[in-house]
Amino acid sequence: MQQEGTTSRQWKAAEKTRMPRLVLCEPTELYNILNQVTKLSRLIEPNYLCLLDVRSKREYDESHVITALHVKKKMNEYLLPESVDLECVKYCVVYDNNTSTLEVLLKDDDDGSDSDGAGKDVMPRAAIQYGRMLTRLTCHPVYILKGGYERFSGMYHFLRTQKIIWMPQELDAFQPYPIEIVPGKVFLGNFSQACDPKIQKDLKIKAHINVSMETGPFFAGEADRLLHIQIEDSPEAQILPFLRHLCHFTEVLGLCQEVQKQHVSKLGAGDSAAGMGEDYPWRFHHKHHGSTLLISTAPVKGAEGPRLGAFCGWRARVCIPRLVWKKAFAT
Repeated sequence: MQQEGTTSRQWKAAEKTRMPRLVLCEPTELYNILNQVTKLSRLIEPNYLCLLDVRSKREYDESHVITALHVKKKMNEYLLPESVDLECVKYCVVYDNNTSTLEVLLKDDDDGSDSDGAGKDVMPRAAIQYGRMLTRLTCHPVYILKGGYERFSGMYHFLRTQKIIWMPQELDAFQPYPIEIVPGKVFLGNFSQACDPKIQKDLKIKAHINVSMETGPFFAGEADRLLHIQIEDSPEAQILPFLRHLCHFTEVLGLCQEVQKQHVSKLGAGDSAAGMGEDYPWRFHHKHHGSTLLISTAPVKGAEGPRLGAFCGWRARVCIPRLVWKKAFAT
């Protein structure tokens, strides 16, 4: 009898491993998914993203995340999205108003032990309920937006819309935002994004690191807000000679500590430029702005995305962890 119970638990565990599962998706992750770009926005790819809104029709009509589809109900049952082959979709993201945990789902999927919740009839939130249906239809995990629409729209109000139908040419023309490296603090984009006043306003950009030969329109003459690294747009370009200046600039902005709080790099933080005795014009401009930093680079020829090669030696030294970097650009 005991052996039979053990076998049953093993079968359940194997089934969980085999089947796609629900995963919480941070607002930053969805933001980065929405803003991926090659020559054009990746939102035009039919099998890239399926974003599903399970709130009421009234709430959806008032405002929703761009490209989100409203999930319809019939006889109080959720319907599957039309004209979407979920088996081939890379990112399937579901959101409701404010679901922020999968705890109910985890308790429901356990081995039947409910000593803490005896007598309670707990129903999963709408996003979880619908997400569980979708796991049977896709080969990839189904993502539940953590904090739902309330949290996402509070962080990225500029990605809200009332638009329901998106034509391919409209998605072609969609202007992506810089990728978010450290939530609310560090963004990486191309030079044209660094020159866009709307992006500066929406992301509340307070400082720039400009890695290109071009001169941008923002923060000219403000040494504690602008670091201009003039290197050629080529795969051989090296940023290592400027490493000390980069570290010191981010330290002056108070960003190094912010990044360290989020993730501690296994490779170490590296010494600050001040500690190394490096002289530079902004060495004595120690003003803390609580800044949001935009790192901009020259675009790769024939593409709109930022060049990454120059940053390979720098990212670990200023504590931008590999995992965050990988998530931002693996899509």
